[in-house]
Amino acid sequence: MKYLLLLSSLFLFLHSNAQDAVSSTNEPDSIKKTVLATYYHRKFEGHRTTSGAKYRAKKLTAAHRTLPFGTLVTVTNPNNGKSVVVKVNDRGPFSKKLAIDLSERAAKQIGIYHKGIAKVELSYTVE
Repeated sequence: MKYLLLLSSLFLFLHSNAQDAVSSTNEPDSIKKTVLATYYHRKFEGHRTTSGAKYRAKKLTAAHRTLPFGTLVTVTNPNNGKSVVVKVNDRGPFSKKLAIDLSERAAKQIGIYHKGIAKVELSYTVE
């Protein structure tokens, strides 16, 4: 009887740990970074992005060197706390010190338009 109780307890313990391991590996990783950002110049309006979509200044889009197209990134201006969610649809910026290029509308919403380069916080999920 003791052995049966011990075995059933051990089975339940191992089974619950296995469930925790399975559920934790299915959860996407959330990434947060502080980086330098810039925004597209108006001369790019209507040009094709790397993903094939046309750049539109009024859309909430961005360029990133490595994130997959379609990734939703929350960009926050730490100076004023304003945030915007943008969709990656292009590659760039190609300067090593810059991490993301925002559309004109996105840059205006977080208050970095006319600054050229600004420090922002990126938050996104990688699956």
